Amino acid sequence: MNFSKKLIVVANRLPVTVHSDLTISRSPGGLVSGLMTFLEKSSIKDYIWVGWPGSYLRSSAIDLLISKFKRLKTHPVSVSSRQFEKFYNGFCNKVLWPLFHEFLSYVDYDEEYWKIYVAVNKVFCNEVAKHVTPDSVVWVHDYHLLLLPSMLRSLFPNLPIGFFLHIPFPSPSIFMQLPWRKELMEGMLGADLIGFHAYEYTTNFLRTLIRMFGIDHKSGTFFYQDRVVRAETFPMGIDFELFNNAFRKRKIKSLVKRIREQFGEKRIIFSIDRLDYTKGIYNRLLAYERLLQRRPDLRGKVVLLIIIVPSRVGVEHYQRMKRSLEEKISEINGTFGTIEWTPVLYYNKFLNFEELTAYYLASDVMLVTSLKDGMNLIAKEFVASRRDGKGVLILSEFAGSAKELGEALIVNPNSIEELTNAIEKALRLSEEEMRERMSVMQERLRRYDILKWGTDFLSSLEQVIAERMKLATKLLTPALIEKLKESFHRANKRILFLDYDGTLVPFASRPSLAKPDTHLLSFLSALSQLANTEVILISGRKKEDLERWFKGLNLNFICEHGLFIKRRGKDWEATAFMSSEIKNKIKSIMEVYVDRLPRSFIEEKEYSIVFHYRNADPEQANLRVAELVDELLGFTGTSDINLILGNKIVEVRPAGIDKGVAANLFLKDDNFDFILAIGDDTTDEDLFLKLPKEAVTIKVGMGTSNAKYSLKSYADVRNLLEILASHE
Repeated sequence: MNFSKKLIVVANRLPVTVHSDLTISRSPGGLVSGLMTFLEKSSIKDYIWVGWPGSYLRSSAIDLLISKFKRLKTHPVSVSSRQFEKFYNGFCNKVLWPLFHEFLSYVDYDEEYWKIYVAVNKVFCNEVAKHVTPDSVVWVHDYHLLLLPSMLRSLFPNLPIGFFLHIPFPSPSIFMQLPWRKELMEGMLGADLIGFHAYEYTTNFLRTLIRMFGIDHKSGTFFYQDRVVRAETFPMGIDFELFNNAFRKRKIKSLVKRIREQFGEKRIIFSIDRLDYTKGIYNRLLAYERLLQRRPDLRGKVVLLIIIVPSRVGVEHYQRMKRSLEEKISEINGTFGTIEWTPVLYYNKFLNFEELTAYYLASDVMLVTSLKDGMNLIAKEFVASRRDGKGVLILSEFAGSAKELGEALIVNPNSIEELTNAIEKALRLSEEEMRERMSVMQERLRRYDILKWGTDFLSSLEQVIAERMKLATKLLTPALIEKLKESFHRANKRILFLDYDGTLVPFASRPSLAKPDTHLLSFLSALSQLANTEVILISGRKKEDLERWFKGLNLNFICEHGLFIKRRGKDWEATAFMSSEIKNKIKSIMEVYVDRLPRSFIEEKEYSIVFHYRNADPEQANLRVAELVDELLGFTGTSDINLILGNKIVEVRPAGIDKGVAANLFLKDDNFDFILAIGDDTTDEDLFLKLPKEAVTIKVGMGTSNAKYSLKSYADVRNLLEILASHE
């Protein structure tokens, strides 16, 4: 990977933990392990990792360890124990974790948790800011730091920022239950690239974006605050070769042999998870219990080995869950166990790499029964480690990794019957079928490993930044505006085509509310009174509205997107016609969808008809408008009329006419040596395309366009026109 920037990785935890005696050890967890492996395997040399060191450190302790932190390319964030408790065990794991995993009954909407969450994100922001340089790229990780991207954006507007969420993103209806939903979404939107493990989570995020802000996307790319932002799926991989070659290590071979000797001929069903209600551990106990009930012949021949890694010991739900698991294990062992055989062996401990891979290699069946899981790398590690091609993976359909490991026995963990059947099937699967399934999954994991994951993310981030820079080069700078003013005043004959809604005024909820203010009327009047200058106001609105709003001004008009034109001092001219029969038929179709889509409405013009849906629920509108367009296309396909998709509108009008065609009718009137056109909508692209190549064309907003230049907002357009209208 050719990455020449300085990478600032930001995560809740550092890759190392500082203990009370100031000794340092490697931090646990899949995020730390995955990211460190990526950094070690990639060609990235210039990086620093910012995060909490695992304990509260006074400044004197940080001073003592500063050289170690520097050598390890890390920077500690100092947060008090009380703050971290309410931040981590509070907002992160009593609000975000259960809600994002859709366990709503576990959510505790505590206002104090939120205030601490904001405060800790600010602490992280201040620490990251110390390391930002002109060539920096920041990569923020996970739900602990959802606010950080926007905080950094406010300090460094052009800083490349990537954000990756390692847990699921919930459906819009669930995310919307958060009292702080707007702040959290805006926090994430501070990033240029937002990554998720699974397509489902990316889709949920984009659906929420539409519902909350009305922002549409194209293949995951959209514009937010005049920036290109992309939401994309990057399923996290593992260090495939590390696990695939683990069987060669002498220590691991010895451990595998010891495990097999311990269990003799018994078939080992293995399970390892953090202690968490999202992992479905209780359900796998129920399935195993049912298996022993209905298959007495398996008693004494199988063993369920459950290892639970301690997690979030300060959260009450986890302690209750631990007690219920231990009670169920005791019940199963008491019911079915004998002196020679214990059905369930349960350990509450951490495993190092050698111990973990030894269990992977010694087991016959691997149980991963998550009720909801962002990815679950355990499933991938098990598959990668089985160089012998043996072993069977039983995998929940609700784990992110199920999208990649479809050859596993995929189950719904909420169905105890389905889970029991899967265990039965796994125990009788032939070696040939095991190898077939394993080989396909292993090849997939080999291709998309942890290096590919990180490389793809950073490459995609660079692409987004390149797109941002490309669009930025179109922005009219003060120097370009000055040159434009010089050309304008030097010209003998000038003509200006000015779109109205979104260009001269902001969009309004209803057409009647978009009337011009006195400031706009003032500088349009000044422009129109300049000698040898024609000002043409272009709008999709009805001619009656334009005449009423701009009465007394010396303007030309193009209305209904080109269907009518009016030269100064002359009457309106129609450029095309639509029969009342066709118009009424279209209106009847649209009326059905007005009933189906609350807060939509129809605007009827003389020779066109418009369906407006700006005020409707955005997600519902996407579905209903698609249906409307399909139905209209079926009708308009046989008629001499066009269907136009504008900014939150669907318009049907006569064919062969658009803003560009209408504009050229004015250009025929004289020889103009200065032509300017400004617009914001898809309908303005016809204008930009059909004007002479020497014309100055300006797109309002940062989207892709046929225009030569761009301005960010209607306010910038007004500023430009005032500059042009000012005296030489």
